[in-house]
Amino acid sequence: MVFSTTETTMRKLNFLFWPVLSGVLVAMLLLQLFPNLLNTNQPAVEIKETSTRQTTNLGVGPVSYSDAVGVAAPAVVNIYTRTVVRQNVHPLFNDPFFRNFFDAESIPQRERVQSSLGSGVILSEQGYLVTNNHVIQGADSIVVALRDGREATAEVIGTDPETDLAVLKIELTDLPSITLYPSEKINVGDVVLAIGNPFGVGQTVTMGIISATGRNSLGINTYEDFIQTDAAINPGNSGGALVDAYGNLIGINTAIFSKSGGSQGIGFAIPSTLTKQIMQDLIQYGRVIRGWLGIEIQELTPQLAESFGLEKMQGLIIAGVFRNGPAHLAGLQPGDIMLSINASPITNGRQSMSDIARLRPDEKAEIVILREGEKMTLTAAVGERPKSRN
Repeated sequence: MVFSTTETTMRKLNFLFWPVLSGVLVAMLLLQLFPNLLNTNQPAVEIKETSTRQTTNLGVGPVSYSDAVGVAAPAVVNIYTRTVVRQNVHPLFNDPFFRNFFDAESIPQRERVQSSLGSGVILSEQGYLVTNNHVIQGADSIVVALRDGREATAEVIGTDPETDLAVLKIELTDLPSITLYPSEKINVGDVVLAIGNPFGVGQTVTMGIISATGRNSLGINTYEDFIQTDAAINPGNSGGALVDAYGNLIGINTAIFSKSGGSQGIGFAIPSTLTKQIMQDLIQYGRVIRGWLGIEIQELTPQLAESFGLEKMQGLIIAGVFRNGPAHLAGLQPGDIMLSINASPITNGRQSMSDIARLRPDEKAEIVILREGEKMTLTAAVGERPKSRN
C-alpha cells in the first residue's frame, strides 16, 4: 500500500499529538497538586485588603465637645494683674554719683501702672488654683474672674519659677473645680482642648491633638517635661487648661513656639501629674521638695562614648561629686558613667535631672554605672535639693 506524502505527515502528527496532550494534562495536574514546583525562591508579597471598614470605636469621635467644655470651662478663670512701676522723674537720679547728694526718700518719683492678663485653673473647691509663675510674677495685686461673673482678689500661696507654676487662693464659696487625669496615660494623637483667655477677648476654646509628650531641652524652664499640642495657644492662654475629650485636666498651658508671636500649631503644657505634685508641695511645705544626688554631670559625645567603649550614646559622665552628698556616700566617683537610675535608662542630662528631682528625700535610688569598663550597681539615699543649687 502506498501512502501519499500528506497522509504520512498526518499520521506522524497524530502520533505526536496524544503524547504531547497527555504531558500537558499531567503537568497541569501536578501544578494543581503541587503549586510550589515552579517556585524560583522569589519572596511572597502579602497584601492585606478588605472590602469593609472596621466598625469598632477606633478613630470614632463625638460630633461635639460641648459636654467636655461644660465640665471643664467653669473651673478655668481669667487672671488680671496690676503692677506699680516707680520711675525717677529725671534720668540724672539714676546715676549713682548724683544720687549720693540726695536721700533715697527725697528723690522725686512717678508711678506707672502696668496691667497684664492670663488664665488659671481651679483645682480645689477650697479655693486653690494654679497658673503660670510668669503670669503673676512681680504683681502688686491679682484679681481672679470666674466664668459665672464673680471676682476675687487672690493670695499667692507659693511659686516655683523652675517649672513656671504658681499656686493662688481665693476666698469664695461654691467654687467649681476640675478633675485631673494622669498625664502619663495620655497618648500622641489624643484629642485635646485648650481653654483660656487669649488676648483678653474672654474665655475661648480651641481644639487639637497631642503632638508629642516628654518634650524637654527647649530652654523654657529648668525642669521640662512638656506635652506638645497643635491646639491654638496665644498670649493670655498661659496658665489655662489643656483638657481631654472628656473635660479632664491633663496639662497647664504655658508656652508657644512662634516666630511671629501668634499660634503656629506648636504649644506646650505642663503635665497634670507634675502640676499636682508642685501644688501639693507649695501648699504643704511652702516650697517644692526635689530630690538631689549631689553630682555634676557632663553630656557624652560620640568621641567620648567611643573612648569609653560604649556601643551607643547612653549615659552621663559624672564630672564632680559633692563631698558628703548622697552620691559621695553611695560610692560614686568622678569619671563614672551613669547608665540608668532605678532601671530607667539615661538619655540626656536634662531628662535625668528631672527624673532625680521627682524622687523624694530618703528614697532609695539604684544607680547603674560604668567604671573602668565594668558595670556596677550602687544605691544612694536621695537628699533634698538645696535651695541655692541650680
